[in-house]
Amino acid sequence: MVKIRTVALVILGIIIADQALKIWVKTSMTYGEQIFLLGRTLRLYFIENEGMAWGWKFGGDWGKLALTVFRLIAVIFGVYYIKSIVQKKYHPGFILCVAMIFAGALGNLIDSMFYGMIFSGSNDGSGLAHMFPKGGGYAGFLHGKVVDMIYAPIIDNKVLPAWIPFWGGERFTFFSPIFNIADASISVGVIAILIFQKRFFKKSPLAEEPVSVKPDEELKDTVKVYTGQ
Repeated sequence: MVKIRTVALVILGIIIADQALKIWVKTSMTYGEQIFLLGRTLRLYFIENEGMAWGWKFGGDWGKLALTVFRLIAVIFGVYYIKSIVQKKYHPGFILCVAMIFAGALGNLIDSMFYGMIFSGSNDGSGLAHMFPKGGGYAGFLHGKVVDMIYAPIIDNKVLPAWIPFWGGERFTFFSPIFNIADASISVGVIAILIFQKRFFKKSPLAEEPVSVKPDEELKDTVKVYTGQ
């Protein structure tokens, strides 16, 4: 059985790790800078996006606002949902997966809500960003950009053989998304639920046993009436 305290610690741990890395990258790396960790396979690559996967944009400033508000509503709903599944004693693995998804959503929501107010710009050519700049942040409340930095291309900028139709001779990178700890937490949680869904949602043995009902004749034969004598 998973307790609310355990779930809260998991969420808090992911949030702290996510925000600590984002703040360090934001204040220690220039926009577009790369730091190689494991050869060219794993690196820190500082970019920012409007909050959608793959850096997509949706409807300019109003789209950004709508996306952030939607995330805020989803996070509020997530609080009640987690409390509900803990009380109903769902499978511990499922509860922890939901906690990871919730923590990831909250981690990126923090960027969207507050980073625009507490940081100076990173991609405006002014160099390193600063926390709580004198002239104010680069955007208002709910309009911050999400910080991404983890880049792990399995195949990096390789030239495809000429015999491949359409793409032959072009450069190719396999697994090109740049993400953060919050994104990874969401992905791991969702993938784990898909893989282990049969274990998480297996039926109770009692529910699977067929219930047999005797015919009326048999029931009548076995009923004894108490007459009081």
